[in-house]
Amino acid sequence: MKTPRRLMLALALAGLLPVAAQAQNIVLKSHDTHPAGYPTVVAVDNMGKKLDAATNGRIKVQMFPGAVLGQEKEAVEQVQLGAIQMARISLGVIGPVVPEVDVFNMPFVFRDIAHMRAVIDGPVGDELLAKVTASPARLVGLGWMDGGARSLYTKKPVRTPADLKGQKVRMMGNPLFVDTMNAMGGNGIAMAYGEVFTSLQTGVIDGAENNPPSYFTANHYNTPAKYYSQTNHLIIPEILVMSKVTWDKLTPADQALVKKLAREAQMEQRVLWDKSVEEYTAKLKAAGVEFINIDNKPFYDATAPVRAKYGAKFQDLMQRIAAVK
Repeated sequence: MKTPRRLMLALALAGLLPVAAQAQNIVLKSHDTHPAGYPTVVAVDNMGKKLDAATNGRIKVQMFPGAVLGQEKEAVEQVQLGAIQMARISLGVIGPVVPEVDVFNMPFVFRDIAHMRAVIDGPVGDELLAKVTASPARLVGLGWMDGGARSLYTKKPVRTPADLKGQKVRMMGNPLFVDTMNAMGGNGIAMAYGEVFTSLQTGVIDGAENNPPSYFTANHYNTPAKYYSQTNHLIIPEILVMSKVTWDKLTPADQALVKKLAREAQMEQRVLWDKSVEEYTAKLKAAGVEFINIDNKPFYDATAPVRAKYGAKFQDLMQRIAAVK
C-alpha cells in the first residue's frame, strides 16, 4: 500500500519519517570549550551562516560554546562517534594518533606568530590536516585556528632565565611543557587550569603562562602575578575538525564547500584574534599589569635540549618549518 503524498509530507513535518525520507537538511552541532564571543567561536558561527546561505538552509551549524557539550576529551569522543559533528580542539588530543602534530608543541619552533601562520597556511599545514583525516582518529581536518603565543606571568619580573630560578610556574600537563619551563630556568609544575587562580593567590605557584586574552578572562591578573614577560615560548595552533561519520554522508560538492568555508574561517579567526589580543592587552595594562619586552634568544638557547629530546623524530619536518619565510 502506497502512502499518499500529503500524508508523507505531514509525517515529515512532524519528524515521524526516517531522515532518508525527508528532505536532506543537515544540522551540524559544533563544540568549543571557549565561551561565546571568543574568536574561534565567532569564526565557526560565521562559517555556519555562510554555509546556511550557500545551501539555502539545507546545511546549518548549531554552535555550542563554553564546553556545554562536555570537556574537550569527552567532546572529541562524541565527534568520533558522530553524535557531535564538528569541534575546535587543541592538538593534545590529536597527538596520540597523529604524532606529527606534536611538532607544533615544541618551544620556539615558530619564530613568531607570522611564521606560524605562514606554516599552517602552506603545504605543511595542509599535509598535517590530511594526516589527521587519513588517521584512525575518525576525524576530518578542516582547518587551523590561531591560539596565540604563550608568555609568562609571574609575581616577580622575569627578563632572563636567571630570573626564573626558584620560581614555580604552572604548565600544561604534557611532560614536554614541564621540561620546557625547567630548561627556561624555572620549576615547571603540572596543574589543572582550574586550580591556577587559587594557587597563585595562596603561593602554591609563583606564576603561570598563557596568552593575554586567557590571562584576563581567567582573572589571573587579579592575583599577585602582575608581571607579563613576553617570552612567546609556545605558539601552538588549534584545529577545527569534523566527524568522519558526518563527512562521509556529505556529497563531494558539500565537502568542497565545507572545506572552502573552513579556510575562510581560518583567515577570519586570526583577524578576530589579533583584535582580541590588542583589547585584552589594553585591559591588562589598565589593571596594573606590567608588560616586559625581553630578548628571547637566551630562552631559545636554553630550550635547545628540549627540542633535541622531543623533536628527534621530527627533524625533517622541523627543518621544513624553519625554512618557511
